[in-house]
Amino acid sequence: MKLWHSFSKELILSSKSWYFYIELVMAIILLLILLFVVPEDFDSKGKEYIYLDLPQVVQERYAKNLLEEDLDEITEQAEVKAGGSVFKARLYETEESKIYLLDSLDALMAISKSESVPAVHVRANEDNQVIHTYYLQGYETVKLKNLLMVYHNRLAAHDVIEEYAENIPIRSLYQGEEAFNDRENLIPVFLTFNGSLMSLFIIAAYIFLDKSEGIIKAYAVTASSVWHYLLSKIGVITLTSIVTSFIITVPVMGLQPNYAALVLFLVTSGFFVASLGLLLTSYYKDIVESFGAMYIVILIMVMPNISYFTPSWSPDWVKIIPSYVMLQSFKEIISVNGNMSYVLVASLAFAVLGLDIFVLANHRFKKTLSL
Repeated sequence: MKLWHSFSKELILSSKSWYFYIELVMAIILLLILLFVVPEDFDSKGKEYIYLDLPQVVQERYAKNLLEEDLDEITEQAEVKAGGSVFKARLYETEESKIYLLDSLDALMAISKSESVPAVHVRANEDNQVIHTYYLQGYETVKLKNLLMVYHNRLAAHDVIEEYAENIPIRSLYQGEEAFNDRENLIPVFLTFNGSLMSLFIIAAYIFLDKSEGIIKAYAVTASSVWHYLLSKIGVITLTSIVTSFIITVPVMGLQPNYAALVLFLVTSGFFVASLGLLLTSYYKDIVESFGAMYIVILIMVMPNISYFTPSWSPDWVKIIPSYVMLQSFKEIISVNGNMSYVLVASLAFAVLGLDIFVLANHRFKKTLSL
């Protein structure tokens, strides 16, 4: 009963603090970004700029081949801005790229220089052979340059390249499950930010505010237990995290996520992060003194986002960072037929680690009451 009374009191006090509303406003902002700023699918198609310096008959044949690969088989008239000038072009959109056929070599050169993109000048030599001249930017690899040198040599290499490409085995990273669209793919990142970085900052703000008002030292002359006070703070942070996480998740994902697993993981991971925040605050008098330590912890927590968006870069040391486990767990939770075993093991690990850190934080706060 004492713990519940302490939690209720902390919840009422927190609801009167502007830190409480910072979390709610931040969650709403993240939701608005997902709904109105982030598209379901980013336009990841590359752009190719080509100038055809060929006889009219050859140009028509070249354009006809592009039209056959166009998604709607319709040529669009487009304008391309470069170097303060506007150039007209014909746009062909395939599954892999957007191809702009330019009207002049000057347009090609201007676009290559100002936009820093590769461009191609297609011309015929004295023997009526079609020559492709690439204007590169200097950062291309040797392998790419060698590939471009042989790619259009159909007699010598094209068939070999095509046969090799068709025989390359492709394995989907999403075997047995539907891949996320770009909007859904950001949900684990936002939930991790909301559950780890925000919780760490908010609980530190609460503790330092109470320290400045002498509330913590008052426990030295009261019958209340320090751990009741600390656990009540964690309870408020965890409850707020659950509410804000649902604000972000439900409008975007609907009923797809496993919400029972989401609540369980938010409780355990929130307990871990909040306990870590308590331990950090026990060593400092105010938030200014703790800024260096908080900055280092937040920087470490952010690093796994690189691995999340670039799966090819996943060194073993990144996988032991708590936010990496959070990202993967949230991903499993919102996936169809996600790996709940991973989530349960991660929840248990966070609960055990959080309990150990909480015991240490409680010892530290008891020790500082007499200082």
